[in-house]
Amino acid sequence: MARRRKGRDISGWLIVDKPAGLTSTAVVNKVRWALDAKKAGHAGTLDPEATGVLAVALGEATKTVPYITDALKAYRFTVRFGQATNTDDAEGEVIATSEARPSDDEIKEALHGFVGEIMQVPPQFSAVKIDGERAYKRARDGEEMEIEARPLWVEELVLTDRPDPDTAVLEMTCGKGGYVRSIARDLGKVLGCHGHVDTLRRLWSGPFEAEQGITLDQIDALARTPELDAHLLPLEVGLADLPELKCTAQGAARLRNGNPGMVVPGDVDYGDEAWASFEGKPLAVGRFKAGELHPSRVFNLAD
Repeated sequence: MARRRKGRDISGWLIVDKPAGLTSTAVVNKVRWALDAKKAGHAGTLDPEATGVLAVALGEATKTVPYITDALKAYRFTVRFGQATNTDDAEGEVIATSEARPSDDEIKEALHGFVGEIMQVPPQFSAVKIDGERAYKRARDGEEMEIEARPLWVEELVLTDRPDPDTAVLEMTCGKGGYVRSIARDLGKVLGCHGHVDTLRRLWSGPFEAEQGITLDQIDALARTPELDAHLLPLEVGLADLPELKCTAQGAARLRNGNPGMVVPGDVDYGDEAWASFEGKPLAVGRFKAGELHPSRVFNLAD
């Protein structure tokens, strides 16, 4: 019989300003320990050397993670020209060099080709699965793989600073599944000078911004205290992109049991996805059909 996981039934979001040098999983484990939470997960992996927004979901908020991973995200990153690495970032081994350096105008012109619906090949050192195994595991063994290109929506990609001929600072807003390292690698190829990511920071992810983030030092200092609980954002913040519908009392009782429940009509059409609330508490996410919400996820929040 499986052992029950210890911890509190606590639900909500803790927005962490992740430091460089830690994996996203390590940050989640730290948050779970500090809040004594039974369940935790994150909405979108950051590379170990990347910083910025890491949204950690606790308890029932983990059911809303897909709505954050699917949302737009923004990054600020520095591209180092003149070097390609096997990891497409500064942590890797240099595998090619060039003396060429692009002008600002050449960079701006090249960026047009990376906006809109593009096809992107993930880095060799990435978490994509190749024949059931993570690519980075095979890459560590020296294997070079053919990784299929996949679509990525890039809302915006602009040059914001040029500190010196070797580096350029870019900001990108993109959809789910984007690899900033691939953008830097491919930009270097287009410009004929090679390139890799030198620094990377996620500025915002869906409704969550870096300025909201709590640091790991603060988490350590406030661990297991009500002061840390006070930093939690409510579960429904993760549903910001969905419309809210109010339940009737009878509808709330049915939704709690996983059945379609009556809701007060709102600004939604038949078949639209929405979330339902009753007396200020989120109950479920589902599809609106003929005056009812048909639930796909039900929240079991303590009274």
